Amino acid sequence: MRVRHEPAGGEGADGDDRTRVLATEVETADSVLAQTRGLMFRRSLPDGYALAFRFDGTRRRDVHTLFVFVPIDVVWVADGVVRRVERLDPFRGFARERADLIVELPAGVADGVAPGDRLLLEDA
Repeated sequence: MRVRHEPAGGEGADGDDRTRVLATEVETADSVLAQTRGLMFRRSLPDGYALAFRFDGTRRRDVHTLFVFVPIDVVWVADGVVRRVERLDPFRGFARERADLIVELPAGVADGVAPGDRLLLEDA
């Protein structure tokens, strides 16, 4: 599985495809325990890694970094469209937004991702 980013507008001025793959090693938090644990207690995140939380419906979803030892980028997505992007610091980060998908990435990976863009989970 991979995470692919499509900027709003899709193609650049010269017709080039501006989509990019943000992660190729995607872990899904499918159980209640995995969703509760998230990235807690991890001391590092490998390049190309993402943790994805998929939900049945769109509603307000919270993310915190209590016991998360590294900064992370968090992307809230509803119906494939980015609603919010936030960099959260270790131990003291907290944010919320409406989403049916949340993707957590190593800090800096979501640079250039903005509300209105598309973010997709795909089978690789």
